[in-house]
Amino acid sequence: MDDRIDTEAARERLEQEHERVDRLIGELRDEGLDREAAEQSGDPGHIGQHPADRASDTFEREKDLAILESLEAELAEIEAALQRIDDGTYGIDERTGAPIDPERLAARPTARTDVEGLPPR
Repeated sequence: MDDRIDTEAARERLEQEHERVDRLIGELRDEGLDREAAEQSGDPGHIGQHPADRASDTFEREKDLAILESLEAELAEIEAALQRIDDGTYGIDERTGAPIDPERLAARPTARTDVEGLPPR
C-alpha cells in the first residue's frame, strides 16, 4: 500500500466537486425562488388550485428543502476538506491522528477518519 497522498490531485477533485455542488445549490434555489415568486405574484396557474395540487406542491417544496440541506452539508464537508489540505492535516484521522488509507480518500475525499462509525477513543 502506498501511504502517500497526492494533495494536489485531492484539491483538484474537491474543487471540481465544490463547483458541481455549488451549481446544484444555485439551480435548486433559483427553481424554488421562481416557484415562490409565481405563487406570490398571483399567477393564475396557482389560483383556485385543488387541495391535492397544493399538497403536491408542499411535498415538492419539502423535498427540495431536504435536498438543499443535504447539498449544503456536502458543500461544508468539501470546504472543510479543502481547509485541511491548506492546514496540512488532510489525510490524518481526526480521532486517532493516524494516516487515513489513501484508498479511502480516493473513494471519499472528504473523509475525516479512516473508518466511519467507530466510537471516539
